[in-house]
Amino acid sequence: MDISPKFLSVNRLKKSFPDGAKQKTILEDVSFELSPRESIAVMGPSGCGKTTLLLVIAGLIPATEGSVWLDGDQVIKPTRKMALVLQEYGLFPWKTVAANIMLGARLQRIQISSERLMAVKKELGIEGFDHLYPMQLSGGQRQRVALARAILLQPCLLLLDEPFAAIDTITRERLQNGLLAIFKRGGFSFIIVTHNIEEAVFLGRKIVVIDNHTKSIKTILDNPEMGNHDYRNRPEFFARSLELRNVLEGLE
Repeated sequence: MDISPKFLSVNRLKKSFPDGAKQKTILEDVSFELSPRESIAVMGPSGCGKTTLLLVIAGLIPATEGSVWLDGDQVIKPTRKMALVLQEYGLFPWKTVAANIMLGARLQRIQISSERLMAVKKELGIEGFDHLYPMQLSGGQRQRVALARAILLQPCLLLLDEPFAAIDTITRERLQNGLLAIFKRGGFSFIIVTHNIEEAVFLGRKIVVIDNHTKSIKTILDNPEMGNHDYRNRPEFFARSLELRNVLEGLE
């Protein structure tokens, strides 16, 4: 699939919801671009509109004003070029792990080779789980199943809404490493919404910070060292994390 140079463009986005006789604005004048094979981490205080932004980009809810463009086309409804992974996983409890992983591909009639399926499961550490059901898995394992299902759709853009929020620190870092490895090989871009500073710095080539007062973007931090598995141990990682923390503390 050819990807245009601009790839993703969010233009002066505004989103309001009815609030009695008035309108409550969640996002106001939000603009940014995402290049091919790049990542963005979105941060900001609770209630600042991070998840709403992701849902508008995904075409699941309409913008009040402004527009979203992906690969040269305006996004007005969900598209197969994107895959969304929610914090709640979205797994069907009555289906096995194998059925949950393949569900999206089967619905979209995407042929998945056994080699690719095995490679994705191995990368995420979920080989041997095919016969189990979601209730038999830990939170981290369920999240890996959800990631596998999304990645097998071969999206140009992967949207992640706090995917590792309910997972312990060590498992979270392992999943971050797995996502990064697949990202570097897979040729897709991703946007991750997170409350975790270290996660944003490790996974975001750019870090977009939304101000809960203005409902717009406070700043976009460049993070060129992102992409190295040993980045967490580098001085630049701690310096960028401190910079991001200072920005976030200034929003309180």
